[in-house]
Amino acid sequence: MAEDSPVKTLAAPKQGFWNRAHYLDRMDLRQLVAAYFQHYTIIAYLALAVASVVLWALYPATLVQTALCIAVATLAWPMVWYGLHRWVLHGSWMYKMPMFASTWKRIHYDHHQDPNHLEVLFGALRHTLPTVAIATAIPGWLIGGIGGAAAAFATGLVITCYNEFIHCIQHLAFKPRHPIVANMKARHLAHHFHHESGNYGIANFVWDRLMRTYYDRKDIKERSKTVFNLGYTPKVAERYPWVAELSGGVWEGHPRQRNR
Repeated sequence: MAEDSPVKTLAAPKQGFWNRAHYLDRMDLRQLVAAYFQHYTIIAYLALAVASVVLWALYPATLVQTALCIAVATLAWPMVWYGLHRWVLHGSWMYKMPMFASTWKRIHYDHHQDPNHLEVLFGALRHTLPTVAIATAIPGWLIGGIGGAAAAFATGLVITCYNEFIHCIQHLAFKPRHPIVANMKARHLAHHFHHESGNYGIANFVWDRLMRTYYDRKDIKERSKTVFNLGYTPKVAERYPWVAELSGGVWEGHPRQRNR
């Protein structure tokens, strides 16, 4: 009688890096760098920036036009981000409309619910790319045609990569040595954990200073009761239930009190 064939068991598939949750307050700088350059949004931004440079080489604007496009994008994108962050993401109109409720939940509500959750911190390409293009490529095209649009768009993408990395560091279990980075981190953490009605910049607080929304904790002594839910309270959810339905309810407490 032939011997029974040995039973072969399949090894459990390895869990992909982005198939599990990551929390920046449990990571170090090396882990962050590895995660940052593996995320699909950063890969897409860098690839599109390179493609934009190639496009500029094929349809070049003049050096003066190119320099002007880069300068305009460098100035315009932080201003646009400030306006979007203050009046759109921290506005109350998106969660009141069913067609925008899921977008608001994804791009900002979830981040304030748990600011250290890395997957939520990165913006979705369907939201970020059109915004960067409108803010940078259109002015660039008006200044220098196709080449100008490409130069401005590439600038906006590079700035976005920089902002995303600084944003990650601000939530990382890491104390920056450079005083400028340390100050940026303190201002941003105050926005998330103390009071949400200020410090709207991430890596650039120029517009906060100009619009008088730049603050330190000593300027606003009491912590906001809506710093984690952005005013979307259980009472508000009774009238506008769409975000609560997508979120499994409304969380009001500190993110560290949540079971992960």
